[in-house]
Amino acid sequence: MTPISDTPLHAVARLRQERLARSIKPFIARGSRMARCPNCRLAPSHCLCDLRPLRQTQAGMCLLMHDVEPLKPSNTGWLIADVVADTHAFGWSRTAVDPALPELLAQPEWQPLLVFPGEYAAPERVVESLPLAPGQRPLFVLLDATWTEARKMFRKSPYLDHLPVLSFQPNALSRYRLRRSTRGEHLCTAEVAALCLELAGEAPAGRLLEAYLDVFSERYLDAKHHLPLAADSPASQQLKTLRAS
Repeated sequence: MTPISDTPLHAVARLRQERLARSIKPFIARGSRMARCPNCRLAPSHCLCDLRPLRQTQAGMCLLMHDVEPLKPSNTGWLIADVVADTHAFGWSRTAVDPALPELLAQPEWQPLLVFPGEYAAPERVVESLPLAPGQRPLFVLLDATWTEARKMFRKSPYLDHLPVLSFQPNALSRYRLRRSTRGEHLCTAEVAALCLELAGEAPAGRLLEAYLDVFSERYLDAKHHLPLAADSPASQQLKTLRAS
């Protein structure tokens, strides 16, 4: 396996670097006094880099990230890019769009689908399956933000208005523990991506992403609460088993 230090930066890591480069003042995240690994964003004592489960998948991910999301240590879009090799990431702005985004969405190999609750879209846009033409690959467009921010992004991104809206009805409540939502059915970005992979016929990659999220969350909270690394926890063992399969 290629050492993580020798692996090129993925799309979210590059977006983070770009965001930092144009910052006027430093971003102060919760727990910012804690030293963090630059690759997995966890405390060095709880580093996750040796368990990164990068996979080649037929499906692609396109993350449209609210302004400070790439800077947050708890952001789960980063985990998607750690797992799904074909992940793209763009910063969102109400007044401008990165020209590379519409170029990506127009590429004939992709069928982009905007993943969002169907209740917020016109009924004719909503789909529950993948409307793929022969030779096309699904590209899942995910709005990576808080729920309040994501609704604003959905309303104020006219360059996405032509995309079908893929709507999920989750069968289980979110297991994500690093940020709180008032509604348990609101999944974090990585959980939504796992559902997308399952729908695209790539359930093993989806389960791998879910297991990776579980271990990330466990180690993040253990470090926060000054607990020792649980290298052989059930979540870690599950991730190692899935990585090896």
